[in-house]
Amino acid sequence: MDLLETAAIFAAGIAAGGINTIVGSGSLITFPTMVALGFPPVVANVSNNIGLVPGSVTGAYGYRAELKGQRDRLLRLGTASLTGALAGAALLLGLPDRAFQFIVPALIVIALVLVVVQPRVQKWVLDRREHHRPHGGPWLWAGVLAAGVYGGYFGAAQGIVLIALLGIALDDDLQRINAAKNVLSAVVNGSAAVLFIGMQIFAGTRIDWTAVLLIAVGSTIGGLLGAKVGRRIPPLALRGVIVVVGLVALVTMLT
Repeated sequence: MDLLETAAIFAAGIAAGGINTIVGSGSLITFPTMVALGFPPVVANVSNNIGLVPGSVTGAYGYRAELKGQRDRLLRLGTASLTGALAGAALLLGLPDRAFQFIVPALIVIALVLVVVQPRVQKWVLDRREHHRPHGGPWLWAGVLAAGVYGGYFGAAQGIVLIALLGIALDDDLQRINAAKNVLSAVVNGSAAVLFIGMQIFAGTRIDWTAVLLIAVGSTIGGLLGAKVGRRIPPLALRGVIVVVGLVALVTMLT
């Protein structure tokens, strides 16, 4: 890896860490960058996942003020993220490399539709709910589980999916929902990373540790910067950013 390639991966890590904290879809920067530099797709995917874990943690830390009062909610939903992430990571190691090219675009479209209609759907759900459920109920748990499977498998746009699900099911501020999304994304990325590292030790799964280090340092910086920016964005503007990033992600996957 020469100096230019090193700089490209590091810069992609910074951008991905920031975008993941604000919205999600940061993997659509780091993953294509690594593939363009000649990394095999599965090696790029696995190395990228591990490298983005520190960025997920710093992004969640940056939203610590918005996380106050969400401990019980996150413990409950975190079990869904953990379970789903391990299942998704196992699918990544077992399914053909090209499978996600057919799955991811459809998931991104669904997520964007949910984000756009979220305010009206949320109002409709809350108006018909007999009792307030601070944890969102069993349907949200199942949705977070499915998002965890997706995140463990590929990860790009999992933040968009989570924001859409949490925004519809929870009666809460969008910034607090984004904070919860960052924690759940960190659980997904961290759980999948542990499985990938274990598979390298016991089954020889290939991981490029130089790329992991570059993305890890870059995403750590990006996560902190993203939290500072994202916490100041009004809800309507944040929703607009989510839609724009999602559309860019969709175009990227289809071209």
